Amino acid sequence: MEKARTTLRLQDVAEQAGVSIATASRSLSGATGVSPSVAERVREVARQMGYVANLHARSLAAGTSRSVGLVVHEIGDPYFAEIASGVLRVGAREGLTVQICHSGRDPERELDQIRMLVANRVGAVVIAGSGFVDPAMQAAARADLQAYRRNGGRVAVIGRHHLGVDAVVPDNIKGGRAVAEHVLGLGHRSIAVATGSRELTTIADRLTGVAEAFAAAGIDFDRVPIIEAAFTRDGGKAAAEEILTRHRDVTAVLAMNDDMAIGILSTLRSHGVSVPDQISVSGFDDVAVAQDLSPSLTTVRLPMVEMGESALELALKEPAARPRRQRAAHQLVVRGSTAPPPA
Repeated sequence: MEKARTTLRLQDVAEQAGVSIATASRSLSGATGVSPSVAERVREVARQMGYVANLHARSLAAGTSRSVGLVVHEIGDPYFAEIASGVLRVGAREGLTVQICHSGRDPERELDQIRMLVANRVGAVVIAGSGFVDPAMQAAARADLQAYRRNGGRVAVIGRHHLGVDAVVPDNIKGGRAVAEHVLGLGHRSIAVATGSRELTTIADRLTGVAEAFAAAGIDFDRVPIIEAAFTRDGGKAAAEEILTRHRDVTAVLAMNDDMAIGILSTLRSHGVSVPDQISVSGFDDVAVAQDLSPSLTTVRLPMVEMGESALELALKEPAARPRRQRAAHQLVVRGSTAPPPA
């Protein structure tokens, strides 16, 4: 006879999965020493039996779950640092401890981090940063999070995801169009785009906006050089090197985030290329340092701290029948890094 959910023990999960208690414990906590296939089988058994979620629900009912989890792609990226500060601000206000995890934009690592947070019985999980264009890349995370929510957990994301949960959604398409229209309006026609992986929904949306602006200007976007690199400062440096080597006629570079733009500015400076006299550079996000660069960076401002606050506030609300969507506006900020092309 199947045991009642309230009496479930780790031993029950281990017996059902056909493993030792130690192996079951390591599988559910995400510890090393267990093969991926065995760990996944144990987690699936636990999900079906309601073991981890039941523990979580008990801790919530007892009022003992005073921690929340935050999963970010790159904690060293100022974009995520500012989002984290918003989450921490709400956490402090509500008397919550925030556990921050770093996924490195790896969907498997993101899944491991989510499972670790659930196993640690946090009261809510916030996932900051882009989802993936292919829904299959987040299918396992969606299943885990839906089970977590059914049993009392709260979830919200920042960005466009395929997870079926509450979301704060930046206006990436309109922001991409705005910055591209600005650069085109200055008279640039030899333009390159520096971008992170196009598997990310953030990139797909920003490029969609850029493509709309080019189409409106009568320019074939398929002929525009798009340099894909790491969505980081080092990725920006690599993109700039490729532009200087292979696209010497370029007079403007649209970087799809500020971190890449900062790397581009650094490389152009090291090659003696004047910005914006020879090449204009723009970014996206408006991280705090953008206005202090030399030249200061033209970019698209997103309210990152407020996005972090809103995401945790959404997660702490009573669940709704359908996922809630909260839009985050954009603002084009024109500074010294863009100017008309050289005569």
